[in-house]
Amino acid sequence: MNQILIVEDDDALGRGLTLALGDRYRCTLAPDCAAARQALRETAFDLALFDVNLPDGSGLSLLDEIRADGGPPVILLTANDMETDIVVGLGRGADDYVTKPFSLAVLRARVEAALRRNAPAAAPAVFEQDGFRFDFDRMDFTAAGRPLQLSQTEQRLLRLLIENRGHTLPRETLIDRIWTDGADYVDENALSVTVGRLRRKLGKHAPIKTVYGVGYSWAVQP
Repeated sequence: MNQILIVEDDDALGRGLTLALGDRYRCTLAPDCAAARQALRETAFDLALFDVNLPDGSGLSLLDEIRADGGPPVILLTANDMETDIVVGLGRGADDYVTKPFSLAVLRARVEAALRRNAPAAAPAVFEQDGFRFDFDRMDFTAAGRPLQLSQTEQRLLRLLIENRGHTLPRETLIDRIWTDGADYVDENALSVTVGRLRRKLGKHAPIKTVYGVGYSWAVQP
């Protein structure tokens, strides 16, 4: 399930957006820039909705901060409907711009479009790197020609790492996407155990990197 960060200081509107999007996406509501920064440190969001006018700063400044580090696609929400405001927002890296008041149906359509445009590249049917060969369609996995027997959970973990190679996936994101049924009840130790098993099967040259306190990544070739 895609993760969406909603940064909105109007409590009623924030709750309304959460309800409107919560049936399809996992939503986190932040009332100001400080809460948004904390949420962004803890979770790899797939999309963010930023109100421009916030009590402790501007959504545009927050946009500048996350664009410096990459960050998720952003849709700006604002009461300003002047053409110059739209140009400024898009010029600073926003993916879309919605003016208040807006239709929730239209916003949902914009959210879906932004997620489609920015969806991570799917793992290729056959992925090869440094002696590893993973055929996800045939479920045929080898390391230096040695066949690997991977469980479905290990295959899901491997595919997520390959799809996001070069980027760190937080532990919470991996748990949510690997154990799609009942993820809320999965002990975090289950992820550590699964990563450990996958590493052992891939061997000592497995490019699975631990980012302590955050999560895991698949290192890309230099």
